[in-house]
Amino acid sequence: MNDLPFDTLTALGPLDGRYAAKLTPLRLIFSEYGLIQRRVRVELAWLRALCAEPGIPEAYPLAPEEEHLMTAMADGFSVESARHVKSIEATTNHDVKAVEYFIKEKFKGTSLAARGEFVHFACTSEDINNVAHALMLRDGLVVLRAAQSAATESLAALAHEWRGAAMLARTHGQPASPTTLGKELAVFVHRLRRQAAAIDAVALPAKLNGAVGNYNAHVAAYPHVDWPVLSRRVLESFGLVQNPLTTQIESHDGIAELFDALARWNTVLLDLDRDIWSYIAMGYLGQRTIKGEVGSSTMPHKVNPIDFENSEGNLGVANALLEHMARKLPVSRLQRDLTDSTVLRNMGLAFGYSLVSCHATSKGLGKITLNATRLAADLDHAWEVLAEPVQTVMRKAGMENPYERLKEMTRGHKLDAETLRSFIATLNLPHDDKQRLLALTPAAYIGLAEKLTDKM
Repeated sequence: MNDLPFDTLTALGPLDGRYAAKLTPLRLIFSEYGLIQRRVRVELAWLRALCAEPGIPEAYPLAPEEEHLMTAMADGFSVESARHVKSIEATTNHDVKAVEYFIKEKFKGTSLAARGEFVHFACTSEDINNVAHALMLRDGLVVLRAAQSAATESLAALAHEWRGAAMLARTHGQPASPTTLGKELAVFVHRLRRQAAAIDAVALPAKLNGAVGNYNAHVAAYPHVDWPVLSRRVLESFGLVQNPLTTQIESHDGIAELFDALARWNTVLLDLDRDIWSYIAMGYLGQRTIKGEVGSSTMPHKVNPIDFENSEGNLGVANALLEHMARKLPVSRLQRDLTDSTVLRNMGLAFGYSLVSCHATSKGLGKITLNATRLAADLDHAWEVLAEPVQTVMRKAGMENPYERLKEMTRGHKLDAETLRSFIATLNLPHDDKQRLLALTPAAYIGLAEKLTDKM
């Protein structure tokens, strides 16, 4: 079995196996192919900038047909092209140098060949790699943020639909002042949107400044060119922000900020998964059955909350990766060491597990149903939660020891409507306050929950 062919059944990990069909957009970005493709784009963008710089006459401006050729090279870069780069790397034993040689090879027989030595001019490998990694993150975020937004909006629709569905709250797992299911879901909508804004606010820094960040070779060749400005133009053309002070590597602080923000979003989603799981366990929510689907190999009745469990488990793996990278990547010995290189190759795994989780939660949200009967029954068996409004109105009226009196009546005891209303009838309260308390039920004691939901 040493020649076991690779496919989704023989993949080492679930992202390339069990979940492979869900991750095609990310494979186009975070695979080795995706990295090499973006390296080529960066190399060509740098060459274009050099050719457009008046202070570098040897590079001289590109003719329209040369521009077209370079654009076609970047846009037409295929998996076969990447394989050819890898075959060059087998000789060079250097991945970025292989990209340089690939481009020069493509230039042969064209007018671009005369500028061949300006490919990778004055660059260190990290100049190309850090920009390529930033582009992978930029493009990966488009895919992941779309899934995050879809999950959030599905949740928002449920929150709106169930804005008035009164529900017994469970602080510390115990019956507490009622709320609505919609409002509790709206809390998560608000949290997810807040963390999404933090993700969107992160700028992705990059650098194109040479072997130790000082433009040493650049200045040696062309001392009168404003290299920081030229570098910034290239980076900004990709939608990136220039980091003006670096060692050989871009410091990865921006990546750490992004990964921390992604981990926080994931943590909120994980919290939602657990709450939805609990509401299903309590019978507040049901799940639509799917014909042919099995919940248990031995218990035919089971309809398990597998989507939320799948999401929770994969979120844990995603955050373990994101949090490790956020802690590790900003740390590099002196002007650089190579530990960041192998860690950065795992960015796609963190995005992959995050995306699988997002899809799982969205799928689960599409299957849940409201069990209004169970919600109402739990509320009707928890009249003790109205001890709070009664003692609060008693405080308003200046009565003595209202909290203590209600505590004695309700703590550790079940209370029914008749007992509570009989107690209220004995109180010397203003008429309107007393009538309002006598009319109150657990299901009606939801405060501003509906209005607050509308503000999500």
